[in-house]
Amino acid sequence: MRGKLLPLAGLYLVQGLPYGLQSGLLPVLLRAGGLSPSLVCGLLAALPPAEGGQAELSVSVAGLLLLLNVGAAVQDVALDTLAMQLLEPAELGPGNTVQVVAYKLGSVLAGGGLLALVPTLSWSQLFVLLAATYWLAAALAWSTPALQQLPSPQPSELPPHTLHLLQDLLAVSGTLWTAGFVLTYKLGEQGASSLFPLLLLDRGLSAPELGLWNSVGAVACSIAGSSLGGALLSGHRKLLPLLRSVLQFRLGGLACQTTLLFYLDTPWARLDPGTVLRGAVLLSLCLQHFLGGLVTTATFTLMMCCSQLAPGALQATHYSLLATLELLGKLLLGTLAGALADSLGLHLCFSLFLALSAIPILYLSLAPRALA
Repeated sequence: MRGKLLPLAGLYLVQGLPYGLQSGLLPVLLRAGGLSPSLVCGLLAALPPAEGGQAELSVSVAGLLLLLNVGAAVQDVALDTLAMQLLEPAELGPGNTVQVVAYKLGSVLAGGGLLALVPTLSWSQLFVLLAATYWLAAALAWSTPALQQLPSPQPSELPPHTLHLLQDLLAVSGTLWTAGFVLTYKLGEQGASSLFPLLLLDRGLSAPELGLWNSVGAVACSIAGSSLGGALLSGHRKLLPLLRSVLQFRLGGLACQTTLLFYLDTPWARLDPGTVLRGAVLLSLCLQHFLGGLVTTATFTLMMCCSQLAPGALQATHYSLLATLELLGKLLLGTLAGALADSLGLHLCFSLFLALSAIPILYLSLAPRALA
């Protein structure tokens, strides 16, 4: 299994680079170059943004960034297809741990690691370094023995019309249930994780300290949770009972965080350095990321189990559909959290997040036998 997981780790690490690049590195570089807040990598190295307070990206750089996103999306689908073909059912737990952990490491390296090199490397040198990383990943993909033993692709027998294809995807056993689960399993968690750090900032926690705990600390805890999830799955723990347990722990953690939020609104609550309350809120922040990583690994394993029930020609498209719904579910509450807080108030808003986190626990009781 090591001969499969090591190349997958390298490829998933590279897959995480575009996310870290665009969420962590580029905003800082472009803002430092005078842009307003309102691969491509080799070409980007030759086209740095203009200096001197330019108000917008050049058409060339914007077009290349769009091309980078298209390439990253194609890479995402291709690599997930490769993982499904490569991994046996008993290897899905460790395989999805590698997927989640390596992707997060790649995003951290591109977002934070390269940002640390900004004082010594120019725009062009940074993108040449990224381009070289992609060349190394391509060499890894071509030279790894495990990847050369995959069956040759067969001519597709998929129907020509999108509607028929969607019907075939939804007809796969367990798909409708899995789609509902991945749309809802992160709703409460994403809403709380979007708002809670901002509330701590409003109540006196310094921006540098909050940034440290909510970025480096959060990623470290999330990776630890993902690794534990993989270890439990590789120890032949049944997937759905494990998922139920970690969702219950996550609900308990969110209940504790909500209680802390209510207490922070009392007149005597203080987040001064060295206080128990300060330690408790930072611990709750890390605990939620730890449990979130554990839940994510188990859920991605569930998605892959469901996609492997589809015919071979449909598996890649099937997994892409589930992954798109999973992303949509995560973005939905993260996007609306601020508006909900403004309209409902913090107490009612976090009570709603708590209720939403209970839904997937109840939903698990409806899981089809094909996924048990």
